[in-house]
Amino acid sequence: MALVKAGVLVLDCAEPEKLAVFYKEFLEAEQTEANANRVEIKGADGTRLAFRRDVNATPPSWPRPENSLQTHLDFVVEDLDEAERRVIGLGGRPLETKDASGPFEERGYADPAGHSFTLRCVTPTAPKQG
Repeated sequence: MALVKAGVLVLDCAEPEKLAVFYKEFLEAEQTEANANRVEIKGADGTRLAFRRDVNATPPSWPRPENSLQTHLDFVVEDLDEAERRVIGLGGRPLETKDASGPFEERGYADPAGHSFTLRCVTPTAPKQG
């Protein structure tokens, strides 16, 4: 019998309820747990995320070097453009990482609390970028 029953990635933020809504809508997930300081969700694919209240949380500054990338989420999607529209519609924002044209294999974003994440295609749509 496995000692660990499940792994959950926990993001610290000032308002866990609001951040949980963003990811719940984006991942079409269900809320599985909530208390005054933490909200947990589970996506249809089994992805488990939790959001813990930290009133002093400071968002990562990636791609700037100071307080840069601490961790990030990576989501595989079928259609980058459709996923991008959904992310932005839910309050996320694109991160300026490269000035290149054409389709990309992956794109970087920040959630409403400033945590970075990447959307990438199931199958590559462009040659590997330097």
